[in-house]
Amino acid sequence: MSDLMQKIVALTKRRGFIFPSSEIYGGFAAVYDYGPLGVELSKNIKEAWWRNMVQLREDIVGLDSAIVMHPKIWEASGHVSGFSDPLVECKSCHARSRVDHLLESIGVKADEKMSEEEINQLFTDNKDKVKCPGCGKSDFTDVKKFNLLVKTNLGNFTNDWDKEPTYLRGETCQGIYVNFRNALDSTRVKIPFGIAQIGKAFRNEITARQFIFRTREFEQMEMQYFVHPEKEMEEYEKLKEYRWQFYLNLGIKPENLKWHEHENLVFYAKAAFDIEYNFPFGFAELEGVHARGNYDLTQHQKFSGQNLEYVDPFTQEKYLPHIIESSVGVGRTMLAILSEAYREEGERIYLQLPYKLAPYKVAVFPLVKNKPEIVAKAQEILKTLQPQYMTAWDERGNIGKRYYAQDEIGTPFCLTVDYETLEDNTITVRNRDTMVQERINLANLSQFLAGKFS
Repeated sequence: MSDLMQKIVALTKRRGFIFPSSEIYGGFAAVYDYGPLGVELSKNIKEAWWRNMVQLREDIVGLDSAIVMHPKIWEASGHVSGFSDPLVECKSCHARSRVDHLLESIGVKADEKMSEEEINQLFTDNKDKVKCPGCGKSDFTDVKKFNLLVKTNLGNFTNDWDKEPTYLRGETCQGIYVNFRNALDSTRVKIPFGIAQIGKAFRNEITARQFIFRTREFEQMEMQYFVHPEKEMEEYEKLKEYRWQFYLNLGIKPENLKWHEHENLVFYAKAAFDIEYNFPFGFAELEGVHARGNYDLTQHQKFSGQNLEYVDPFTQEKYLPHIIESSVGVGRTMLAILSEAYREEGERIYLQLPYKLAPYKVAVFPLVKNKPEIVAKAQEILKTLQPQYMTAWDERGNIGKRYYAQDEIGTPFCLTVDYETLEDNTITVRNRDTMVQERINLANLSQFLAGKFS
């Protein structure tokens, strides 16, 4: 784990962003809980995405589909038969590893769209160079496929999971595809239009790693856009540009982003690009933007027996829409935002979070807590700000330590009520990024903050 990653992991635990799940029981591999600050940061990321993807678009509507859906959905989508990763086991220590991860460790790129035969051959050709991450030896079993779907038991009274399998969803997009007709019939949208969803997904990852970058339970933000077959690539290029701009608007530097084109496409795809971010461990996928053709609707139409064709209201043309998608994880976005925001200046550590993403926008401090008049005035300001801004309150310790704590969680402005406040109705406002302090009259505070957060 890189030095920066270790610092981010330590800060997020120390300041209540992210905790190892079930920690008092020794933890649970690759599962994390979001603490008080993590909940707020996650909420702000999702709100920014929803605003960009739904609120500002008249052609995209929202959805919240079920986590547990009809098992046949996963047969139709190909997940039951083909949603798997290549796996090998070390014959010495019996540690299991993903083949593509082992190949990456020696600088060999294994594209996820490679066929089973291609990746088997690639691993065979490089087997002697690969070391087991557990014991360092190079003695592995043959490559096997490991299905990532997580089985569960819901409404199954036979207790036979193989006869009546139920699954936690492996991705959120299938819930969108099977609701395509419902969204179309219940709203006034017409092709081209999109359906957006934020929700949990589950994957039985072989080797989840890199903190919250790859976990077994995660939250996805996905949008599936339904288009006329002849317009697929035109709309695809528009979506690529739109999604790239989203990250620039979040304050991510252009040099920390790049496009990665998939060299090996699945048979039904027209194009597949990833937006990669320069994480502490190097460039890796942040978001996938894919042109999927009409494969998904074709499969669900076939397996369900329902007609999913679209009828153009003007030309009466019938066709199965093609789909372009945007898919990104909340956890990966959070890790990218934290990596981008982490700053060290001497002994000072602070998160230079975009104002709209910061968990707390403002912190209010009474200079001392043993002066009831100062505490009462600070509480009055706190109550005034809370309806509009997430506002922190801290009356413990000296003012320097309180500034330090708010810097580490990324609070843009700290307001200090002191003796002068009681005399002239002014407070000290400290800027997180510059540490500059200025006196502001309370009569002007609302206008001052509105200008900063507009």
